[in-house]
Amino acid sequence: MQVAAHLTRRIADGEFADERTPSELDISQEFGVSRAVARETIKILASLDILDVAQGRRVVVRPATEWDYLNPLLAEWLPEEHVVGLLNELHQMRLLLEPELAAMAAATITEETLAELRAELARMASLEEEPDDYLEVDHEFHMAICRAANNRILDRIMYSARWLGTASRRVTNAEPGGLHRATDDHARIYAALEARDPAAAREAMRSHLQQTIRILTEKQQRTRTRRAKR
Repeated sequence: MQVAAHLTRRIADGEFADERTPSELDISQEFGVSRAVARETIKILASLDILDVAQGRRVVVRPATEWDYLNPLLAEWLPEEHVVGLLNELHQMRLLLEPELAAMAAATITEETLAELRAELARMASLEEEPDDYLEVDHEFHMAICRAANNRILDRIMYSARWLGTASRRVTNAEPGGLHRATDDHARIYAALEARDPAAAREAMRSHLQQTIRILTEKQQRTRTRRAKR
């Protein structure tokens, strides 16, 4: 896994764009590992759709647009600037889906789900000094709304992006005062759901996500500035 992580970062930075991908022998010699470990490394990268391994052909790097970005390993292994870019793209997707999910949920939400959301909101308020615990509650709040919309396909789409969502929350939770503002945002979303007001729920969710996108965009700009100075 360590070798695969190292190679992922090098491939993402374009090191192998104009030359052949390292073979089992190359990996074995460079990293001092057995051929079996080198073979497993290539299999891991192939499972992430980073490499293409065809019978009787050499291993080649697949286009970056085809990589499995919903796999949590990529969020851990890619260079920081790549991850921040992914998180911005994640929130573009969330901005398309979640306001409508909130509106759908407002029309059909049950008292049981409202009670669940109240409990999550109270936990958020008590965890504003505990960002790691806060992000788990934050995630469950959004997933409860998604489930309340009663669309299994959209629910699975949102669930499949949960690893990137966790990475995103770690960035935004580090913003000074970010958790307190997030709690206020979630309280407004809850109020709209409790009022069973689809338009207000849609707008409250959109406003919350736009704030998140602003933080991520600023983070991306800072990362690019640091990289340019190296």
